[in-house]
Amino acid sequence: MERFIELELAFMVVGAFFLAITAFVTSRDFVPKGSFKTGMSVVGGFVVFMILTHYYVTTSRIAEVKESFYEGEIIICENKMRRTIARSVLLSLKLGWDTEGDLFTNPNYERDFHISRCLKWIGNEEQIESEKNDRFDLDKEKV
Repeated sequence: MERFIELELAFMVVGAFFLAITAFVTSRDFVPKGSFKTGMSVVGGFVVFMILTHYYVTTSRIAEVKESFYEGEIIICENKMRRTIARSVLLSLKLGWDTEGDLFTNPNYERDFHISRCLKWIGNEEQIESEKNDRFDLDKEKV
């Protein structure tokens, strides 16, 4: 239950906001009788369906990412701390990363990454090397 709230709290707040708007609109005098019950049922059912679907998709992706990580594959995570073109961070067991619960951790890196914000890297190591070389070449041009 703790994991559900951690992953879906923002969506539950948005859903509650939509339900409050629905309750306000359907309880006005100019709206036909029975609209409140119908509106709350439809909007509430939709909100519950979307939250449960999002939770299922997210937990499935978490399981896939964890499995890929432990198989030695590279994982890509969004880095919101660095607002640059290269905002993503590549992780793998070879680079010293490990998991603690639902977090990727590394003692040599300043922050942890929640697994729900990560994906399996579909590139290959040659692409990583070529990107490093391209960045190095761009940095040399600035000087």
